[in-house]
Amino acid sequence: MDIPSLWRLHDFFLDDFIASFEQPPSHITLDIDALDDPCHGDQQLVFFHGFYEQYQYLPLLITCAETKQIVWPTLRPGNVHTALGADDDLRYVVRRLRQAWPDVSIVIRGDAGFGVPWMYDACESAAAADVRYTFGLATNAVLKKAAEPVLQRAVEQFAQTGEPARCFDQFFYRADSWKNPRRVIVKAECNRLGANLRFIVTDRVGAGVVPDAAYEDYAERGESENRNKELKTELLGDRLSCHRFVANYFRFMLHAAALNLLIRLRRVVADPPSLTTADDRSGDAVPVADPTVPVEALQGDERRRYHRYRRQRDPLGQGHITTWRTMLIKVACEVIQSTRRILIRVPAHWPHLSWFRRVCAGINDLARRAQVVS
Repeated sequence: MDIPSLWRLHDFFLDDFIASFEQPPSHITLDIDALDDPCHGDQQLVFFHGFYEQYQYLPLLITCAETKQIVWPTLRPGNVHTALGADDDLRYVVRRLRQAWPDVSIVIRGDAGFGVPWMYDACESAAAADVRYTFGLATNAVLKKAAEPVLQRAVEQFAQTGEPARCFDQFFYRADSWKNPRRVIVKAECNRLGANLRFIVTDRVGAGVVPDAAYEDYAERGESENRNKELKTELLGDRLSCHRFVANYFRFMLHAAALNLLIRLRRVVADPPSLTTADDRSGDAVPVADPTVPVEALQGDERRRYHRYRRQRDPLGQGHITTWRTMLIKVACEVIQSTRRILIRVPAHWPHLSWFRRVCAGINDLARRAQVVS
C-alpha cells in the first residue's frame, strides 16, 4: 500500500457516496468529527495527546447526516490539533460534490474543536459557494458576559415554574483571531443541577430569527457520533496494529468501508413503523400523542419513545453491527458444497428466519434494479 493508492481509495468513498443517490439531492449535511484511537505498540506517528492522556492516532471522519455514510475517512498522527487538515479535506470534498451536483446546498457541522478561523475561512471561501456552517464555540469571559441576560431569564423561569428552563439568544461577536464578526447563538439552561451555557457560531440563514431552531439542528450532529462508536467498538476500527502508518491508514479505510456496507444494508431492509394510532403489524399503539406529526418533527421524550419503538419493530433498519451479528451472521447452519452450487441449510425453527428472508429479498430487489439501470 502506498500514498497514491490511498488517494484512489478516498476517491472511491466519494464516488460511492455520490452513486448512492438515485436523484441529485437538493440539500446535504456533512458532519466533521475526530475520534481518539489509543495505540499500545511501536506504530509510526503514534504520539502522546495531552487532552486524551494517551498514546494514540487521531482519525478524522466526514459523514453525511441524511444517509449516515462515511464520506471521507482520514488517519492522522496522534498529537495534532483536532481540526488540522480538516479545511483541506473539506475543500476537496465540496469541490467533488459540486462537480456531481452543481445546485446542491451543503451544510457543515462540527463541535468546538473545529470552531477555528481556518475552518470558517474554508466554509466562507468563494470556492465553497452556498456552503453554510455551524460549529461549537468554546466559552470565554467575553461570551459569558454577553450571555448574562439570557442566562438570568432561564434562571427566573426555572424559579417560577420549577421545570427545567431553556432560553436562546443571538448576537454578533469577533474574537481577536477572526477577520470579521460572526453570529453566535447561546443556549442557557437552568434546572435543579444548576445553570449551563453553550455557544455555537453559524452563518445559517434564519439563525438570527429562530436561534433555537438553529441550535437544535446543530445538536442533531450528535447522531454522527454513533458512527464513531460503531466504527471503534463494533467494527473494531481502532485495531491499527501494523507498524507502518500507511498500512494502518489502509486498515482504517477498510473498516470504514465495512461500516458503509452495513449502512447500505440497513437502507435496503429498513421498514419503519408508520405514525398511526396502531401499527398494522402488531396492533400496538405508537407512543406519540399526535400521529399526524412527521417523524422529523418529533422532539424530546416523544422522539426517544418513537425510536425505541422502531428499534423493537424494525431491529435491522437501525441495528448496530452487534444486532446484525447476533441475528444473521453468527448462525448455526450446515454448508453443503457440490459441483453446481453451495447449499446453506439453516434450522427450520430459527427465530430470525423471517428477518433473513427479508434481507435476501431486499438484496435481490436491489440487484434487479441495478440490472435495469445498467
